[in-house]
Amino acid sequence: MNIINPATEEIITTIQEDSLVILDLKFKRLQKSASTWSAVPIQKRVEILEKFVSLLKENIEELAAILTSEMGKPLQQSRNEINGASAKATWLVEHATQYLSEEIMSVSDQLTEKIVYEPLGVICNISAWNYPYNVGVNIFVPALLAGNAVMYKPSEYATLTGIQIGKYLVEAGVPEEVFQVAIGEGSVGKALLDMPFDGYYFTGSYQTGQKIYQHVAQKMVPCVLELGGKDPVYVADDVVDVAGAAAGIADGAFYNNGQSCCSVERIYVQSAIYDAFVEAFVAEVNSWKMGSPTEDGVYITVLSRRAQLDVLENQVTDAVDKGAMVLLGGKRLEGKGNYFEPTVLVNVTNEMAVMREESFGPIIGIMRVENDAEAVQLMNDTDYGLTAGVYSANQHRAEAILAQINAGSGYWNCCDRVSAALPWSGRGHSGFGSTLSQVGLRAFTKLKAYHLRK
Repeated sequence: MNIINPATEEIITTIQEDSLVILDLKFKRLQKSASTWSAVPIQKRVEILEKFVSLLKENIEELAAILTSEMGKPLQQSRNEINGASAKATWLVEHATQYLSEEIMSVSDQLTEKIVYEPLGVICNISAWNYPYNVGVNIFVPALLAGNAVMYKPSEYATLTGIQIGKYLVEAGVPEEVFQVAIGEGSVGKALLDMPFDGYYFTGSYQTGQKIYQHVAQKMVPCVLELGGKDPVYVADDVVDVAGAAAGIADGAFYNNGQSCCSVERIYVQSAIYDAFVEAFVAEVNSWKMGSPTEDGVYITVLSRRAQLDVLENQVTDAVDKGAMVLLGGKRLEGKGNYFEPTVLVNVTNEMAVMREESFGPIIGIMRVENDAEAVQLMNDTDYGLTAGVYSANQHRAEAILAQINAGSGYWNCCDRVSAALPWSGRGHSGFGSTLSQVGLRAFTKLKAYHLRK
C-alpha cells in the first residue's frame, strides 16, 4: 500500500497490508490478553493512559509533521488537533475512576443494590482520516480505560499516524497484545467485520456506516456509528457583531479544509442582515492564505482525497445550473496537489446538492430567510442530525430554536466544537450511540446489576 502525500502526489513510503492470516493472529492475541488487561486495577490503567497523553505532547512536532505529510492539513492545524486530542483524553482519564467504578444504588438492612461496569472484551475501532487523533481518542482511550483490548484500524489516509498511536500507547505501558493496529485499505476493514469482536465503533461516512451496521447486526453486539453531517447555522437579525459572527462561522465551515463531520455546511441568514453578513463572510474567506500545508500562515490547503475534487465540482455545477451565484472560488487548481478554491455560493436553495449532500470540502452555501420559523423548517430539512447552531443576542430565542432542531448537539454563538464533558452523538444519517462524557466512558462496558441480600 502506497502512502501518498496529497500536496505533492509523491509516495512517502510503501507499507505491507495485513493479510487475513495476520489479522487473525492479531485478533487472537487480543482475545488471549483481554482478561489479563481487564484485571489490571483501573488506577493503573489511568496512569498508563496519562503517560500516553504526556508522550503525545512531548512528541507533538514529530507527530504533527507525519499527520500533515499523509493527510494534508496545515501543520499548525495538526498541532492543534494533537493538543485538542490530548485535552479530551485528559478529561477521560481524570473521570474514568468516577464513572467506571461500581455504583451503590441503594442500601438497606437486608439488601444492597449496585451496578458493575464490566468491559466488553475485544472491540474493533475502524477510524477516520480527517481527525485521526481527535476521533481516535474518543474510542480507544475510554475503551482501554474500561479494560478492553482494542483492534484499531486507521484509515489508509492516516496509516502512519495510526502506527505512531500504537507505538506511543505501548511506550506508555499498554501491553502490545492489548492494542493491535490493523493496516490496510477498505478490504481490511471489511475483513474485520467478519471476526467475532465484542463491539464495533466506526467513524466515517453514512454509506459505509450503514453497511457496517447491516453486516454486524446479526452478532447482537454494540455498534456505535459516528457518521457525517450537513450541519446548519442560523444567523438571526439581532446579532450585535455581524462581522464577528461571519468570521466565526467561516472558520467553522472551512477549518481543516471543511473536512470535518461537524463543519458548518449550510448557512441561513435573516433578511435584515443578509447583505452585511455575506459581505463580511466573503471578506473573511478572502483574507486567508492558500498554499502548501507546510507553509507558515496557511489556512486553506489540499484535500486528503483526490476523488473529493469531483464531488465539489459537481456540487458547484449543480448549484449554478439551478440558479446559484458563485461569489468566490468554485474550481480546483491545476497542477500537483488536491487543491480546491474556497468557494462561497449565494442564491442557493435546499433543492441543491450543496445544501443537501455532505460536501467535506471548502465550499458553503448562504441562504436568505425571513424569520425563525422558516429557518427551523430549512434546518430540519435534512437526513442528517449531528450539530446545529444559532447566532443571536438572545439566549432564550436561540435555545427555543435549537429545541426544535433534530440534532445531537446545539450551539449558541459558536459552532464546530467538541467537548469531552458532553456526549457526542448523531441522529438520522449522522449515526447513533455516543462517545465522550460519562456516557462515552460507559459505552465500552456491559452492565451487571447486583441484588445482594444478607
